[in-house]
Amino acid sequence: MSTVSKDIEPMSDPGPAGHVLRAADVSPRSEKRAEQQVAILFGLSGVGSLLLIYSYVFVAKDIFIFIPVMGNQNAQQLGLGIGMAMSLFFLGMAAIHWAKTLMPETEVVNHRHEFRSSDQDREELIQTVKSGVAGVKLGRRKLIKGSLAASMGLFALPPVLLLRDLGPLPKKQLETTSWKAGTRLVTDPGNRPILASDLEVGAVVQTLPAVAEGTERLLSDIAKDPVLLIRLRPEDFQLTPEKLAMTHDGIIAFSKICSHMGCAVALYEQQTKHLLCPCHQSTFDVTRGAKVIFGPAARPLPQLDITVDAEGYLVARAPFSEPVGPSFWERNSQ
Repeated sequence: MSTVSKDIEPMSDPGPAGHVLRAADVSPRSEKRAEQQVAILFGLSGVGSLLLIYSYVFVAKDIFIFIPVMGNQNAQQLGLGIGMAMSLFFLGMAAIHWAKTLMPETEVVNHRHEFRSSDQDREELIQTVKSGVAGVKLGRRKLIKGSLAASMGLFALPPVLLLRDLGPLPKKQLETTSWKAGTRLVTDPGNRPILASDLEVGAVVQTLPAVAEGTERLLSDIAKDPVLLIRLRPEDFQLTPEKLAMTHDGIIAFSKICSHMGCAVALYEQQTKHLLCPCHQSTFDVTRGAKVIFGPAARPLPQLDITVDAEGYLVARAPFSEPVGPSFWERNSQ
């Protein structure tokens, strides 16, 4: 003889025949308890997200703590790890517990049909969806709804915060290079200054800005400082007076960093006087100031203003007048 516990108050809908009812299906008290448990799990997930944010912003990287078995641990990394683990673990546990104890268990079969359903089928689908939503009873579970919203909101904050570790904004990184007025152009490799008189028509030289002896170049500078020197006959140029004034005796200098995705523009066709980027085949016409004539690049290669010093060595007259490298959202592509 089966009995029902005193704390169980049967609900009006016992469920379909043959279905094994859960405690939350037959007892409002059990249902309420399960709802509170789900809300607590969502709350613990939110605590984990807050711990991650706190560790990232307020805990110093040079603070270490001793933990038996684990030894010395960086406090910030430990906080980040525990916070992320709590956030993900309790969010998943809340979803599983919600599905196991409160969501409907009845199976719904949707048979395949033509792409264009009849109006009757559409109406039936709407009613089925409404019935399913009503079965979940999220509308009246304000505690779960509120804790879920808070947990998901906090869960979304750490990824946004961690975007800061991707580095500085492109404009800040690319708008300045090591080129300054009076900086000599030196060969790469070799680090030798270049006499303008040594370059023959058709010559191409990769250069870098000269640095003081014994000074090591930063990798970030090596990535954005390279310049290509090309010598043409002065009459070959089809430049505006402003661009022509930035050349010296047929020698013109362009940033080697492609304006599409930042690859090295390394191929020069002497007969056509075209520069080619090997990554995505962007092609630049040297005679027209590295204007794009083919490929995905949206801008010409930035031109470096050059001249010669008193000894006849090539030097920069001024730094680049625009950021080098690929296009980005802060830059006008024209």
